[in-house]
Amino acid sequence: MLIGFMACGKTFTSRELARRLDRERVSTDEMIVQLEQRSIADIFAQSGEPYFREVERRVVASVAARQGLIIDCGGGVARDPVNLQALKATGVSFYLQASPEAIFRRTKGKVDRPLLNVSDPLTTINKLLAERDPHYRQADFLIDSNEDNISQVVNAILAILANYSPDSAHSA
Repeated sequence: MLIGFMACGKTFTSRELARRLDRERVSTDEMIVQLEQRSIADIFAQSGEPYFREVERRVVASVAARQGLIIDCGGGVARDPVNLQALKATGVSFYLQASPEAIFRRTKGKVDRPLLNVSDPLTTINKLLAERDPHYRQADFLIDSNEDNISQVVNAILAILANYSPDSAHSA
């Protein structure tokens, strides 16, 4: 399971991990879009964030019940302790950590990030990241994803998985 703030590399990393490990990949955000038949931005605009989070919780419960998946979690999944507990019960978790500046650089000018459609997105990133970081840090392993090098992130995860046992959780 990959958790972390938006634009920290979860989607690209999960795709590459799934390819290299020959495993099925699921994205909680993509599942929500498919289930709702509308974009996340539209869900936020039309139904609000609380509605989105409820749908997200149902989706997380459904993927957490399955084994052997590479799960790419939306940026807010870890804020809900029920989500985090369900996901961690069935697999190893990785926090892809990126700095506010890296996140800002990756999201600048994009309109598909409803929480960042504000006048000062960097301030919002800093605020949201400060709120979410303690939740993300509950992952089994922390992976630095500041560099725009997905292969480096994937290789770090694969190295951990090669030596992983449930008692060995730590930061990398």
